[in-house]
Formats: sequence, C-alpha cells, structure tokens
Amino acid sequence: MKINKLYIVLLATTGVVMQGCKDSNFLDVPSRERVEANDSEQVFTPEQFINGVYGMFTDWDYSFSYIGITDMISDNADKGSSATDNGGDKADLDNLTYTTTTGSIKSMWSRWYKSIGRATQAIDYTEKFGLTDVAYKNRLIGEARFLRALNYFYLVRGWGDVPIQDRDLIKREPASAVYAYIEADLQFAIDNLPLKSAYAAKDLGRATKGAAQGLLAKVYLYQSKWQQAADLAKTVISSGGYSLEADYAKIWRLEGENGPESLFEWQARGTSIALGVKQYSQVQAPRGGLVSLGWGFNTPSQNLLDAFNAEKDNIRRDATIIFRNSTLYDGRVIDNGVENPMYNMKAYSSANGGAEYTDKNVRYLRLGEIYLILAEASNELGNSNESLSALNAIRTRVKLSNITTTDQAQLRQLIWKERRLELAFEHDRWFDLVRTKQAKTAMAANGKTFQDKMLLFPIPEDQRIQTPEMPQNPGW
Repeated sequence: MKINKLYIVLLATTGVVMQGCKDSNFLDVPSRERVEANDSEQVFTPEQFINGVYGMFTDWDYSFSYIGITDMISDNADKGSSATDNGGDKADLDNLTYTTTTGSIKSMWSRWYKSIGRATQAIDYTEKFGLTDVAYKNRLIGEARFLRALNYFYLVRGWGDVPIQDRDLIKREPASAVYAYIEADLQFAIDNLPLKSAYAAKDLGRATKGAAQGLLAKVYLYQSKWQQAADLAKTVISSGGYSLEADYAKIWRLEGENGPESLFEWQARGTSIALGVKQYSQVQAPRGGLVSLGWGFNTPSQNLLDAFNAEKDNIRRDATIIFRNSTLYDGRVIDNGVENPMYNMKAYSSANGGAEYTDKNVRYLRLGEIYLILAEASNELGNSNESLSALNAIRTRVKLSNITTTDQAQLRQLIWKERRLELAFEHDRWFDLVRTKQAKTAMAANGKTFQDKMLLFPIPEDQRIQTPEMPQNPGW
C-alpha cells in the first residue's frame, strides 16, 4: 500500500490522506487501514498526521455546504446569488424545504465523520510511533482530540443522538453520551496543550489550552451546564492570554488574523496568499456589476439588517454587511450594478479579489463569544451583576449603551439578541435558535415555517441506504 500526500495549507506543511473509518459502508469512507511507517517510501511523522486533521477545514464543503446549513438556513441570511441559481440545494435550505436527500446535509455529515476518523487515526499513530518526548506526544494527541471534539460538537448539535465512531459504526448513542465523549477529549486537550503564547511562530494557529477551555465552555452552554460554563469562561477571560480587539471591524481583516481576541481559526495562509479554504470568499463575494468578485451566495437578510438598525448598532452592522453602492475599507467600490443589495463582509477578502482560493482565515472561536457565554450562564445562575459586566464589555466596544436590567427573563432575551448581532455570520445562528427554543418564532418573523422535526437534521438518505438499521430522526 502507498500513502498519498495531501498538501494542506496549514503552516505550509505536508499532511497525510488518512481514511476516517473502519467500515467500507459507513459514511462513504473507504476501509480504515493501519498506516505503518514501513508501508511508504516516506516515513510520515505524527505531526504530519495531525496537520492532516487541520487540513480537513480547507475543503470545498466549508465553502458551500457548511454555509448552507449554518447561515442560509437561518433568519440571518438568504440564499442570495441570482434568483435562477439555486446553488444545488441552497434554495431548499433557505426556504426550509430541505429533505433527507439534501446534498449539503449529507456533505457535512460525511465531512465531520471523516474528520473524526482522521483525528482518531492520528491519535493512534502518534501513540504507537515511539515518541520519547512525552509532553510533545501528548500535545499532538491533545490537538487531535480538540479537533475531534469540535467535529462531534457539530454532529451532536445537528443530529442529536449519533454514533461514536470508535465504539460502534451504526448504533446512535444518546446525545448525553456524545457530549460526555466531547468533554473528555477537551479535558485531555486542556491538560496537555500549551498556552497560545507558548507556541513558536511556525506553530501559529494550532489548538491551544485556551481554545480547548473556550470550546468546552461553549459545550457546557449548549447543555445548560451553567456553572461549568461560567467557570471556564471566567478562566479564559482572566487568563491574560486574550483581549477584546478594540476595533470590531478589524477582527475579519488581514491584520486581525490570529489576533488578541482569537482562540481558534481555520488557517488559510501557507507560503503564499490565495491558498486556503477553497472558495470560501469567492462563493460569498459580491456578484455582478463592475466589481464581479464572486457568486453572491449567503447574503444578509433584511431581518438581520432591521435587527442591527433597531439597536442602532452601526459599528457591527457595517463590519458585517457589504452594501450595494458603497466603498469598502480598502477602497474597493461595490457599484450599483451588483445583483444583491447586501453581501457578507466577514467573508470578504481584500487580497484575493475574488480568486478561487482565499487567503482569509475563518474565525471559529473568539473572546467576544466567551464574554457572551459568561453573560448567559451567569444570568441563568442568578448572578445578574456578573452577567451585566460581561454583556456590557461587548456593548461598550461597539459604543452601545449599557444594559441595566436585572430581571432574569428580560436579560436572557437581551443576551440572546446580543449573540445574534455580535456573532452574525459566524456559523452558529441556526444552532442557537434551536438551543434557545426561538427557532419557530424567529423563522416565522423571517417569513419561513419552522417545523418541529427541524429541531434535528435528518440522517442523510444515502446513510440510511447503507445502514438501514440506523434509525431516522423524528418526522423525517
């Protein structure tokens, strides 16, 4: 057997194409085979295996399917593009008419399981490679376990009960068991990963202790484990390793990559620019007109614009939305001839000018969200003072007045609204709507009908054909 190389962008290193599973009928993944060093003409290091896990985030799935099931499906975004271009299934997602055969749902189900399989094999390879530096070995395993947890977090939020791949390939374990598995991976990562400041420059972008703590705080939030979420959020905030970027708009510009607020980003810069997440910026860039930068999908909804305007939140509005007939921060003119009235500023790349590959990192987790996790968890614990302090730190940055109410129900709604405005187009809105039980009301306000079965995505039909004994989610 020969091992094929995967040249990933992350850190300009070479990864390994590793298969994600040990059953040829599971998730369209070829059979998992143990990769021994002597199987190849080149001995791959454990670090290269770990790099291959990071490399999964640069795939085309994250440019189209991912934005479909996280943004376009929600009240924050519309399909965009041309009215006659459905983007495959993107109109179905936008209109909430998706089914068990919707391609984007299948693609991300498969992508996340393949990533998990790759992480598990990287862990196994690293454990058996013979590394004598225990701290280094555990750091690599901690990175892989962080990445595995991140992928399971998407699956459990999207589908609820899901198989835990290294236990059983068909049996859907309770969501509580999946969350416990995620927590164990993240705790190992916390115990073994270095601080962001401790990494060498060449390792910029790798998972860190702070990233694992922040993700675990978010995992606790989604389970309503308020005390644990608050405690970890405070740990990250008080660590001294992170600070809020003073200029909110800067976060998504080149100079904001891996900045003081960043806990974890999907790296898109190797030895040259215009290499990274395939077409992430191009797919969402302004369509038509003289500028003609991209395809114009995933456009801000009028509903979102109204929410910004109602709050008089001009700073975050203008850092989130590109408007037709405007001049951007870099001097590029978005003329009146572009097809859609609004586009996603957070996906805009000033450097690549609509090129197929993007030099733009995708911001996954940042300190602004950690403050909002603390605000929400503290409010649920009845600690309104701590909640208001965290919430108002976020509002002060964008020059909005302080919230003063200590009424728990009112404050809860205000925190949820703040999450929407602060985190728009950061790919969590749909999961937040489901988690907070706002989905039916919010989608109705956006002119869409949310059905109870949409609390979970359907198990893809192709998966059910391969494994008919795997039960479908209710209503599908």
